[in-house]
Amino acid sequence: MTRRSNGLIGIWAEAQRAQHRQQELRHRTVLQQQREQERQQRAAEREAARLDRERRAAYRQGREAEARRRTEELEARVAELEGLLRTGCAAPAFGTARLAEPEVLEPFAPGHLGQPTLMPDPAHYGFGRRAQYERDLRAAQAAEAQRQHQLAAYRQQYDQWAASRLAQIRQHNAGVAELVTALREGDPEAVVEYFSAALYASSAWPEEFPHQVSAAYDPGARQLVLEWELPGFDVVPEVKSVRYMPTADQEKETARPVTQRRALYRDVLAQCVLLAVRELFASDEFGALESVVLNGFVDDHDPATGRRARLVLAAVTVDRTAFGRLHLEQVSAPDCLVDGLGGRLSARPDQRTAVRPERTPGEVGRGVVSHGGGEDDDPDLFGMDPVAFEALVAELFRARGMQAVMTTRSNDGGVDVEALDPDPISGGRIIVQVKRYRKTVPPTAVRDLFGTVQGAGANKGVLVTTSGFGPGSYAFANGKPLTLVTGEELVGLLAQHGLRGRLGPAGTAPRTACPEPEPDTDDHNVLGMSWSGGVALDVCALVCSGSRVLSDDHFVFYNNPRTPDGTVRSVDPLPGDKAALRVAFDALPRGADRLVLAAAIDPEVNPEADLSRFTDARIRLSDAAGTELGQLEVSDGRPGETALVLGSFRKRSGGNWDFVVGGKGYPGGLEALVQEYGIEVA
Repeated sequence: MTRRSNGLIGIWAEAQRAQHRQQELRHRTVLQQQREQERQQRAAEREAARLDRERRAAYRQGREAEARRRTEELEARVAELEGLLRTGCAAPAFGTARLAEPEVLEPFAPGHLGQPTLMPDPAHYGFGRRAQYERDLRAAQAAEAQRQHQLAAYRQQYDQWAASRLAQIRQHNAGVAELVTALREGDPEAVVEYFSAALYASSAWPEEFPHQVSAAYDPGARQLVLEWELPGFDVVPEVKSVRYMPTADQEKETARPVTQRRALYRDVLAQCVLLAVRELFASDEFGALESVVLNGFVDDHDPATGRRARLVLAAVTVDRTAFGRLHLEQVSAPDCLVDGLGGRLSARPDQRTAVRPERTPGEVGRGVVSHGGGEDDDPDLFGMDPVAFEALVAELFRARGMQAVMTTRSNDGGVDVEALDPDPISGGRIIVQVKRYRKTVPPTAVRDLFGTVQGAGANKGVLVTTSGFGPGSYAFANGKPLTLVTGEELVGLLAQHGLRGRLGPAGTAPRTACPEPEPDTDDHNVLGMSWSGGVALDVCALVCSGSRVLSDDHFVFYNNPRTPDGTVRSVDPLPGDKAALRVAFDALPRGADRLVLAAAIDPEVNPEADLSRFTDARIRLSDAAGTELGQLEVSDGRPGETALVLGSFRKRSGGNWDFVVGGKGYPGGLEALVQEYGIEVA
């Protein structure tokens, strides 16, 4: 007989099974969640590892690219030295036509003053608006009268400038005509001045090559005798290549073999001599030269005495006929100089082994003219002996109360003068580099100086030049212990401390520019701006004289995208930037000495926002080709402020522009900011 369970027990058992199933489901759910978390954690770890690998790979690629770039620069430098003669022969010859200035002036460009004021159209005024039309007409007529008055004044200013400039050009050309007459007559001083200028102004020489020359002319023999400075041994790179070592995270330099470096230097000296002779004969328009005697020297320590001296490393006497038979583009320069022309070339110029000079300028028996001025005149800094120029800079530091000494030319690590400022607070060791340039000093020279200062453990670095610096140099020097001294600033400092020096031949004056010529659109910089934080901003610029904007039209913002002359204008930003301005610094109006950059909240996009989310801001400075020259950091925004001065480019006394960080904020927005610079807001 089978016994059946009652209903209560069955219900209880079913409930137990249901409870067990729920427990199993919860357990499976917990296990599934744990597995999902573990999966997500493993995925995050894999992603982090992947990002770390990519970061490491990107870092390594960047270091390897930098090493390749340095190697390519070294190879390009060597190629430039090897092809010096070939490249120089392709350069145009110097001639008297280059001395004359065309009587061409910048045309009168009134800009916005040339646009008549638009008069109101009565057809646009409906019934009952006669009074409004008359008020608008009177206002337009008054504006037109003011425009015509300003236009007449500006025209008068232009006419005065044009007359003065034309007189300068004609006076200069009259002097050139006198020089040509003297050349035709074989005047020794005119011959020497002309051919010295031909050598000095030639575009065949690399910028850093020396240009010191002293010469005399023998009219009877129609022979020019000169001494021409040659580059030193350091012109040949000591490093052959650079390779990045990832295991040590550093760059390894491979030294150039000494024999290779010595052979290349000897070849460069021979090329310099042949190229100098070529420049002289090629520029002889009037048959003044039958032959040339050239002694190539370097300023260095004489190994026999230890004293600094002019050591002749190459010498040659060449007549025009023999030189004309040469094909310089195809010769071996040392063989041509020694075997083909019978000249002398030092066998070990790296050890300063001198050769016997040819006829010297002092043996000619006539006045010797040295490029750089006489004793009764301020020396021309461009034409000074390099050692004398460095000594003059050292003397300037001593005149300012410092101890200063010149370094030796070998193994000086890029240091020309070392100075010690005794001031207990702001003083210390100062590294000084001297660049006798005619062109703008590149930013790489400023970067090299900073590296030298860091490597030497000095307190400060000073770069002194006869030319100037671009915004990229000032951008890099900003915030670093570096001081950049332009040629004009150097002349002013010399005069201030009773020393002498000038830029260029005596009696010459800088060219005066037209009051406001149209800018050279190929010579400009681009200021790209970026920031973090989800806030929309308007980036603006004000062209100022001091703390006042030149005019309302010189305020560049969303409703006025450019100045009347186009020197400052808004442009589309490059990738990575949120806004950009294009600025032709050298073409800014004559009265402008400051370019103020500002940012303000866009009231249409973020009407309730402030600048608390304006962070990690920077300005990226690029040249006309888009090459980045440097980055300028600006201050972050603050709560409650809706406009901010990012910074300003300020014109220095030498005509260059440097950047000064801003940071002043305005709770009243862009209106409050521009009112402080003299713009009336209706």
